[in-house]
Amino acid sequence: MKIKLIGLGKMGTNIALNLKDHGHEVLGYDVNEKARHEFELNALNSVDNLSALFKRDQNERLVVLLFIPNQVVDNVLEQLIPHLVPNDIIVDAGNSNFNVSIKRFHMLKGKGIDFVDLGTSGGTYGARHGACLMAGGDREVVNYLEPLFLDISVKDGYSYVGRPGSGHFVKMVHNGIEYGMMQAIGEGFDLLEASPFELDYESIAKMWNHGSIIESALIGYIHSAFSKDAKLSAIQGRVDDSGEGMWMIEEALKYKVSLPVITQALYARYKSRDENLFGEKVVAAMRKEFGGHAVYKK
Repeated sequence: MKIKLIGLGKMGTNIALNLKDHGHEVLGYDVNEKARHEFELNALNSVDNLSALFKRDQNERLVVLLFIPNQVVDNVLEQLIPHLVPNDIIVDAGNSNFNVSIKRFHMLKGKGIDFVDLGTSGGTYGARHGACLMAGGDREVVNYLEPLFLDISVKDGYSYVGRPGSGHFVKMVHNGIEYGMMQAIGEGFDLLEASPFELDYESIAKMWNHGSIIESALIGYIHSAFSKDAKLSAIQGRVDDSGEGMWMIEEALKYKVSLPVITQALYARYKSRDENLFGEKVVAAMRKEFGGHAVYKK
């Protein structure tokens, strides 16, 4: 399948390499010249304008894959629409708010353009070697794309979850759960740090990730972080949030669902911007390991 990829950052580049491994033809675009250059260093092809990106064969149905921040999706869609025709497909694989994704679906449907909201998890490693994908949209459109999604996902890591908006809704809930799990890990290491024992955190994280009940990708990521910096001394304990936790809590209030752990995890991230506790360093380090998220250096 031919894919028009917009957004050539870490996630976009790794997805492109994954797609290429599976025999798909990828052409990339990014407004950032440096991003295009680094993309091409991976033996991938890019263009510097949308007209070149959207050249098509006769009767070709374009598939446009977006890996861009949710804040710029609407602006990008405005730029894309003049280049698209009915039956083309846009897939938003970023962390967009599901309510906005539903509005985008209907706006594009009115122009005959199909839209799929694709929750994407697994970080940069998953993007390269097999992601976890949650697809929402019209069933027949997702069916058309399903071979593509199965190719780039890990075994049993893809699901069509339902009607438009549901892919990003499920990803929002996933990220809220992630907040709570990461916060628990951070708090555990906070107590280890406060104890009178001389502890090797890399060794503990490695041990916990072999046979323990809390064995997980997140424990693996913090083991990786401790292997690089035994006390995380080079970073601050400031933890950003990308919005999904807040959106999830807003939805929970609408449906009167209690989310005490996830709510407290979000508040802890807000608090981390004022205080630098070891637990927050652990959470910041995990985010950097799995998603390449920024950390604040001392």
